Amino acid sequence: MRVAEQMSHASGRRAGASEVRSWERSLPVLAQDLVQAGLDDVEVLVEHQLPLSSRRIDVVLAGLHPRTRRPSYVVVELKQWSSASTYEGEPTLVSVEAYGGRPVLHPSVQVQGYVDYLRGFSRALHDDGSHLVGAAYLHNAVDESRISTLRDLPSAAGSLFTAARRDDWLRFLTSRLASDARGSAAADALLSSGTAPSTQLLAVAAEEVQQRERFVLLDEQRVAFELVLHEVDKARRADGKSVVLVTGGPGSGKSVIALSLLGELARRGTTVLHATGSRSFTQTLRKVAGARSTTTQSLFTYFNSFMTAEPNSLEVLLADEAHRIRETSVSRWTRKEVRSSARAQVDELISVARVPVFLLDEHQVVRPGELGTVADIEEHAAARGLPVHRVDLDTQFRCGGSEAYVQWVLRLLGLEPGGPVRWQHDDEAFTARTAAGPQELEEWLSARAAEGFGARMTAGYCWPWSDPRPDGTLVPDVAIGDWSRPWNLKGERAVGGAPPASLWATADGGFGQVGCVYTAQGFEYDWNGVILGPDLVRRDDRWVAVRSANRDPDFRSRAKVDDLEFERLVRNVYKLLLTRGMVGTVVTSVDPETQTYLETLVDQPALTEA
Repeated sequence: MRVAEQMSHASGRRAGASEVRSWERSLPVLAQDLVQAGLDDVEVLVEHQLPLSSRRIDVVLAGLHPRTRRPSYVVVELKQWSSASTYEGEPTLVSVEAYGGRPVLHPSVQVQGYVDYLRGFSRALHDDGSHLVGAAYLHNAVDESRISTLRDLPSAAGSLFTAARRDDWLRFLTSRLASDARGSAAADALLSSGTAPSTQLLAVAAEEVQQRERFVLLDEQRVAFELVLHEVDKARRADGKSVVLVTGGPGSGKSVIALSLLGELARRGTTVLHATGSRSFTQTLRKVAGARSTTTQSLFTYFNSFMTAEPNSLEVLLADEAHRIRETSVSRWTRKEVRSSARAQVDELISVARVPVFLLDEHQVVRPGELGTVADIEEHAAARGLPVHRVDLDTQFRCGGSEAYVQWVLRLLGLEPGGPVRWQHDDEAFTARTAAGPQELEEWLSARAAEGFGARMTAGYCWPWSDPRPDGTLVPDVAIGDWSRPWNLKGERAVGGAPPASLWATADGGFGQVGCVYTAQGFEYDWNGVILGPDLVRRDDRWVAVRSANRDPDFRSRAKVDDLEFERLVRNVYKLLLTRGMVGTVVTSVDPETQTYLETLVDQPALTEA
């Protein structure tokens, strides 16, 4: 139970009954093996959290290497499986009866992903990661014949051990770890290790697409990656077609999966395109990933590009941010007779590829007319008689990997049950703060930027949005008391040092303007400043959406967006804005009552004292 208590303290969530049972059944077996191997002095780190991720490793064994006497680590994935087999002959995926036959990641591939991730993010391992290895241990597999197909390991996978070959397991442990009490220093070094800057999605996109992967995909991320490759191969062999759905919250790695697949499929000669409904996201990917190649730029397109495309003219379509799928691909300015005969956009996306892949987060629907939901995609697939394979991502990489913060935001805004709670989880992973007003918020972010961090300010769409003046200066439309700043630019031309709209979140010069949901969606930055406008205020223990305070043109018509839908969309807007930060978020409200309420929920010193 001490493990459960420590997890609750660190992550802000209680361990489930199944997790506790798993520890009770696996950890005593591992402890007995260590004793028998003479490794009583080895440090055992249980449920070790990966840096900048909510994912936890079952066990890391830390000590000294028997030959070099340098710090040595063994990452262990414990499985209670007594039998398992490869999934439809795919060596990286496994079918286990207890999971209903659905594909899960091969444990050796899973543990190697943890090893690669630790090497990439833990500073203690940057100089020498050679003494870090991974192993999957199936401690209930006493009959080797019942797991034999798992021995056909993919290349560059971790080792696999079973109860049937326990002597091999013990020899492996003693080959990597020595019985030496001084090994506790190795555990301390890992636990206190600094975290390298996160591998930013856009900073490595060029190499990802044009050369080889630099992203490390973990667990369900790797399952999604391998499942798509499997479905592509199956579609080729059988002249078939299927749909893959990948769902997950902000920062769960959906776009990382999409870019990894784009790079791998392109290298294999597969006809593949990456599409989004976001001009900012697509333009940025074109600029960064296609910096040296117009051919690479052409791999990135939009959801509305397939109205006249031939069915199955692509092998794979990667529909990233699929929650932004619209009702149809035609605009409201198109002739009425054309609009009336237009197909559903989701049907166009399913039609164009043998394997359409939809990556989405239903909580990120922020505009009227966005219809990218699991139910809608499944309904259109069923109408065509197509199988749907779904992978749910639960690992959190945005917000410093802090599940506690994401849950705090969801409960704060009433997007998940339970009601708002106080934020009391500040640690090295993530920081949440309130600011007394926009001036204090900007000063705090400016100080973080001076320290070398990235920083951006965003706000609800509650102020007018002017074009630049004839002399190129920007109009400070976001005016709150004595403080005022301009919005980010509307167009795709830099003006007066401000980057174009699609590059506001990533290019130099973006900090001087206030971003909106449409330029922030899909991006992340170290420090995140959020201004809650007067369109969402706290009154009598509930949130009230104030339609008259909102300036978004898409929200004006009650015929298109009723009051209930408006309130849902506004909450989703602020949820999206509040989850852009990697290191921390500072929030302030222009409404005094709401500001007072926010301050009661954040247990913290004043910003000026921090």
